Amino acid sequence: MTAFIGRRELITLLGGAVAAWPLAARAQQPTMPVIGYLHASSPETNAHLVAAFRKGLSETGYVEGRNVAIEFRWAQDDLSRLPELAADLVRHEVAVIVTPTSTTAAKTAKSATSTIPIVFSAGTDPVQVGLVDSFNRPGGNVTGLAFINVELGAKRLEFLLDLRPDVSRFGLLVNSQNKVATDSAIKDASSASATSGRLVEVFAAATAREIDTAFDTMVQKRIEALVVMPDPMFTNRRVQLAIHAARHMLPVVYPLREFVEAGGLMSYGANNLERNRQIGIYAGRILKGEKPADMPIQRPTKFEYVVNLQTARILGLIVPPSLLARADEVIE
Repeated sequence: MTAFIGRRELITLLGGAVAAWPLAARAQQPTMPVIGYLHASSPETNAHLVAAFRKGLSETGYVEGRNVAIEFRWAQDDLSRLPELAADLVRHEVAVIVTPTSTTAAKTAKSATSTIPIVFSAGTDPVQVGLVDSFNRPGGNVTGLAFINVELGAKRLEFLLDLRPDVSRFGLLVNSQNKVATDSAIKDASSASATSGRLVEVFAAATAREIDTAFDTMVQKRIEALVVMPDPMFTNRRVQLAIHAARHMLPVVYPLREFVEAGGLMSYGANNLERNRQIGIYAGRILKGEKPADMPIQRPTKFEYVVNLQTARILGLIVPPSLLARADEVIE
């Protein structure tokens, strides 16, 4: 006997098939990998660095929204939030976690997971602080870039001495929340102080208000020049730092060119855009199947010295030709 399907039954069957087809098709499509982006600071002042990260990622064939997604987590300069944010990324089962420009964020991510690959960018020695086993073979689930920015304090002090050889009392501004980098910076400053025969006094600040207080204290203690420690919070507050320096006629050397572009006097350190591009490249390589344990820690091959002559004039300083000749860039 042949069974006939009525018009109403046929429409019902076809409708069910059409409704079910997209679900089945989607179920067969590969899941888009997700990158967790854990940052100690805020998005407002880091848009150019996120763009550099995306550029590096695209060089490996990954474009956000097309074949990769990015989950951003920002600590807004409150390092106490990092464990909660890292744990949230682990719960989301992201494919890789990147931690740009923060040793504390990298260590927090490593504490949160031993299986999800982590790509860091840090200013301290990653072996010394326990992030990796060695530079050539990191081991475990962590790799990245070590730009050794904190240890350049002695070189920054040298630039200040070349500019103001008469200065005898220097200040070092550190973030009291960032203990790992602060301890290294203080050790480096103490060594530089002993070598130069100058007094280097440490001032701590972890908030915008504490930065105000630190500068007031520097004035009271007759600090004549200042070295700013590398820290995402200070990068985020770079305009505030430049305003204080100009108000108190204080020569300051910073860790990154972004400070000088915001009105700071001079900087010495690795190029921030380039290292964020490299983080993107490493993240993309991991998504393609490479293991962090076998990916050597990258180190910068060049550090840039940038001088802002406009700021020098405001401070009543004449930058010696010998210093200008060493500059990679001079902002007129």
